[in-house]
Order: sequence, then structure tokens, then C-alpha cells
Amino acid sequence: MITLVRILLAIALNALALAAATLLPGLSISGFSQEPGAVILAYLFVGAVFGVINVTLKPIIQILSLPITCLTLGLFAIVINAAMLSLTSWLVSPFPGVEFEIRQFFFDAILGAIIISIVSGLLNRFVIGAARA
Repeated sequence: MITLVRILLAIALNALALAAATLLPGLSISGFSQEPGAVILAYLFVGAVFGVINVTLKPIIQILSLPITCLTLGLFAIVINAAMLSLTSWLVSPFPGVEFEIRQFFFDAILGAIIISIVSGLLNRFVIGAARA
């Protein structure tokens, strides 16, 4: 039961981090209608897909790109995060009713990845840290 609560909390935190990133003009998430419930479900769905990608593919890609990440003193990790964000956009696109659009990779995806990393880190620190205390 606790594991299910942790998964749902991780999805909600991913959705909040994605909501913060969509404040950029080049990122947008929309539901099948503009009703608040549909938009919230779209954010939760995209947050779930983003979480699954980060848990499954991201560690493999980080290990494979370790030499270039070391050469760039860790800055390539931002490009990996942006690639995971773009992959999420691509995987969500076939689903009807959910649209996740990234206009440009270089500016929008990379800035979005930076915002998601910062917001996600802060939310995990305060929400999950407060839950453990």
C-alpha cells in the first residue's frame, strides 16, 4: 500500500514539475478539452509517462554517455534530461486527448529540463522529506 502511495506521489510531483516547465512559451500540455479536470488528467498522464521513462531508460543512457558527461563536467546530463522530455512528448503524441508539445529542442526542451530538475528536486526535498520526518 505504501508503495502505491509513493508511486502516486511521484506522479503528482512530476505533474507539478511539468506544470512549472509549461510556463515557458515553447512547452505546452493540453487535455481533450480545456476543462480543469481534463487538463489535470493530461498533466498526470504526462507525469506518469515521464516518470516511467526516467526510471527505465534514463539510467541506461546515463551509463552509456558517462564519458561525454565526464568530459563536459556534468553538463551533458542536461541534454539527457531534455532528450527524456522530448521522448516523453513523442510517446504521448499517439494518445488521443493528450497533447504535449515542445517547439524547439535547444531552447525549450533544455530550459524545460532545467526547470523540471530544479522544481522536482525542491518538491522531493520538501514533500518527501517532510513525509519521512
